Amino acid sequence: MAIVEIRNFWKSYGDFAAVKDFSLDIEEGDIYGFIGPNGAGKTTTIRFLSTLLEPTSGSATICGLDVLRKPLEVRRIIGYMPDMFGVYEGMRVWEYLDFFAALYGIKRASREAVINDVIQLLDLEKKRETFVEALSRGMQQRLCLAKTLLHDPKVLILDEPASGLDPRARVFIKELLKALQEMGKTIFISSHILSELADCCNKVAIIEQGTLVAAGDVRGILEQFRETLKLEIEILSEPGPCEDVLARIPEVSSIEVHGKLFKVDFTGELPHISTILKKLVEAGVEVLWFREVPPDLEDVFMQVTKGEVA
Repeated sequence: MAIVEIRNFWKSYGDFAAVKDFSLDIEEGDIYGFIGPNGAGKTTTIRFLSTLLEPTSGSATICGLDVLRKPLEVRRIIGYMPDMFGVYEGMRVWEYLDFFAALYGIKRASREAVINDVIQLLDLEKKRETFVEALSRGMQQRLCLAKTLLHDPKVLILDEPASGLDPRARVFIKELLKALQEMGKTIFISSHILSELADCCNKVAIIEQGTLVAAGDVRGILEQFRETLKLEIEILSEPGPCEDVLARIPEVSSIEVHGKLFKVDFTGELPHISTILKKLVEAGVEVLWFREVPPDLEDVFMQVTKGEVA
């Protein structure tokens, strides 16, 4: 059973439909990536799911609670991190977290332990006494996520949590998401960093101009939209004979030669790849390596979207 259900969600502003008939199921324990160009409707959908936006029509439930009818109950079980967030000047890190813990209704006697837990989880111990306005962008992102986790939500709704971060900070966020999944959290996350979503998400949804264009298991989507098998072949011998062999194989649709590295598009079936290697060896080509290049989300994204903004 889905822990999050969105059904026929529409959001219109006059004659303009920002999101159109959007439906999605998120299972418990999923890290569900939400992908789309700027202006595609990602934030609109996330704000609706987070009880901050009324739909033109449609419904959603989280853990069986209706987002429209029971918003206060929903807010107790979700952690929402917006793409843009503010920090309060004049507060130290622990004071900022203490303030939000009080707003979440966490009793004073429990607050210190809860704050210590999220500070440790987000690796903010060395910044405990730092004023929040003095934190770097990456540390402010960590602090906002720490605040989002204070009340131990079952479902995390994260809008571009890695936006503007350096590579090391993005790696930290990715590892943290996996740790949160292991803790039993269900995560719905939007991002433009497609390669990293593929690494940490088990499912993805792609939206463009307010319309869902693809959704499901990451591997299934990659296979569904793959047009050709991509191969990389590196050789030790001269490239001429290798290129001649590849050019004579009907299922080879394109060949890129980079010195002794060949990038090949193959339109045949997966089991037929072995015949390419066999023909190369029979022709005396010294093959150093021969491998399939797995498809990635960026390829799928470029294939199923047109780059149009709603």
